[in-house]
Amino acid sequence: MLQYIKRYTRFALIGIGIIFFSLLTVFYFPNTKISNTSQSIFVPTGTSFTTLKEILKPYLRSTITFSLAAKAKRFDTPRIGHFVLKPSMGNQQIINALRSGNTPIQVVFNNQQTIAHLSGRIAEQLELDSLSLIKEIENPNFMESINLNREELLSLFLPNSYEMYWNISAAEFCQRMQRENDLFWNESRESNRKRLKMSRAEVITLAAIVNEESRKVDERPRVAGVYLNRLRRGMKLQADPTVVYAMKRQANDFDLVVRRVLYKDLEIKSPYNTYKYRGLPPGPITMPDISSVDAVLNAESHSYLFFVVDPKNPRYHLFASTYDEHLANRKVYVRWLNENRIMR
Repeated sequence: MLQYIKRYTRFALIGIGIIFFSLLTVFYFPNTKISNTSQSIFVPTGTSFTTLKEILKPYLRSTITFSLAAKAKRFDTPRIGHFVLKPSMGNQQIINALRSGNTPIQVVFNNQQTIAHLSGRIAEQLELDSLSLIKEIENPNFMESINLNREELLSLFLPNSYEMYWNISAAEFCQRMQRENDLFWNESRESNRKRLKMSRAEVITLAAIVNEESRKVDERPRVAGVYLNRLRRGMKLQADPTVVYAMKRQANDFDLVVRRVLYKDLEIKSPYNTYKYRGLPPGPITMPDISSVDAVLNAESHSYLFFVVDPKNPRYHLFASTYDEHLANRKVYVRWLNENRIMR
């Protein structure tokens, strides 16, 4: 009898050991094969558990133990979003991460030329598709709520890096951008804007021109001062970037490269052509850098009304207060264009 008890006890201990080892294997032993410090997993809307396993398969040592652990933990309906797996995670940790660890990502955009370009850039980073985002941005109710028309819409979006959930909705994205815009227009910026007697959209529209005219941050306040001087005097802005933008819109080709604006280009019939029409164009010709916005709000005070590229100082400009001075500067620039055979 004692011998039977000992044998039974031995088998029981072995059985308990097997069960314990199985539990360790299923729940706690490392089940990720990740070489980096972490691995992003994106789970789209409508993903089934079977599809989730296919998504995870490249990063799991065993989908069988993962399935067993998921069944035991009643994890059969995947959550949607962005999740992070790390090396040496066991199935217990993996499931916990997938169940409650929707992790924000950094969404970055800058210098987009249209709402369509912006939406396409966003769609590359979020679950959103570009068409649904365009539809939400151009929703008449949304435009009314932010007091912008269709041409001004791009002025709402400020180039930056934003932390947000991968599966954010189009409406939530727009609301977030509205909040970020309101935060950007702090007391100091609002004070400067009111001093200029310009709306937020008008400041951004002018900043977009400044942005395209000068790539040098330290020169942008001076360029902004030129355009503000011209606006105050009722002069046409005569900004080459607006002509280039009008050409792109007319050709429906925003990848069009124009290195030299010709006299015939100045006749293009477009409200964006500031050689033909006075005042600001209907909206931004691009999404300006924040430095360009601040350059307008803190423009340099001077008497300059003209500027042209300085061939001897790449990416900078020659400024002039009179038309005669400008013509002299322009001759230097045109000579350089011809010498370098830049005809278009």
